[in-house]
Amino acid sequence: MADSIGSSGSSGSSGSANSFTALVNPSAANGRAGGRLLPVARALRAAGATLSVEYSRSGAHAASLAAEAMRRGDAVLAVGGDGTVGAIAGVVDAAGGVLGLIPAGRGNDFARQLGVPDGPEDLAAVLLGPSRPIDVIEVGDRIVLGSVYAGLDSVANEIANRTRALPDAWIYKYAGLRAIVRWQPATYQVTVDGAEHEVRGYGVVVANSGYYGNGLHIAPDAREDDGLLEIVLLGEVSRMLFLRILQELPTGAHTVRPEVRILRGREVRVSANRPVPAYGDGEPVGAALPVTARVRAASLRFLAPPRAGSDT
Repeated sequence: MADSIGSSGSSGSSGSANSFTALVNPSAANGRAGGRLLPVARALRAAGATLSVEYSRSGAHAASLAAEAMRRGDAVLAVGGDGTVGAIAGVVDAAGGVLGLIPAGRGNDFARQLGVPDGPEDLAAVLLGPSRPIDVIEVGDRIVLGSVYAGLDSVANEIANRTRALPDAWIYKYAGLRAIVRWQPATYQVTVDGAEHEVRGYGVVVANSGYYGNGLHIAPDAREDDGLLEIVLLGEVSRMLFLRILQELPTGAHTVRPEVRILRGREVRVSANRPVPAYGDGEPVGAALPVTARVRAASLRFLAPPRAGSDT
């Protein structure tokens, strides 16, 4: 059942909205997502907006709730982390709806990429403003907003998704260390717009967003609105050197290393010489490699701050 907060309103044809449905992932941030929503809801109400609140039981349930919200003419707000917004993005994209984000997860990497503000009043102002078009990644029948990745990072993601006993701040570190201990390099075949490349090492990241893994700036030049994907190839190095590279990831300093190659393109196929899991926005995309990822340029309308120097 939906809770209604605020006064009546409707979505505007310009992409601005004053009628919203917030879809809350009750397990995000160890159950604290609702608390993150409350001050933003108050700011939206003070501005005269309507907000209905729904609590999702799963990604499929969240997608169903998003479809219902758009039939009512609402903009959809994902209240959770990257997995939550990723679960909703496909149905909003397919329906030509408008999507917004109230970050309340462990990583919040796509919010970081978009420059979504932390303060509730500032965030409400963004949600009440115009939307702008962003690119999405199409992987089979799925839509991914941030990145698709396969290798040590996807193994670490599997471990993180199974870990419940640690505080959020420690889960990614724990998962990464466990993955490094057991990792054996794989050989990847990467085809970018028809050109073939091979790398043996730690993995491949196909990025629409520059951030993943709770603030790691894996692809600093990636933009969510340029119609291109950044493909990061992490080559084979010793474990000690890889640990040093990991320390460089938050700043993007790793990109100058010769073991790191960056390609750009619109369609990428990744396969490997052994089974390697493939993940997108924190969730599995198929059982394992191979995967094919394609950019869909300017496909989704998103309530996000404008890029610096942009008129959008």
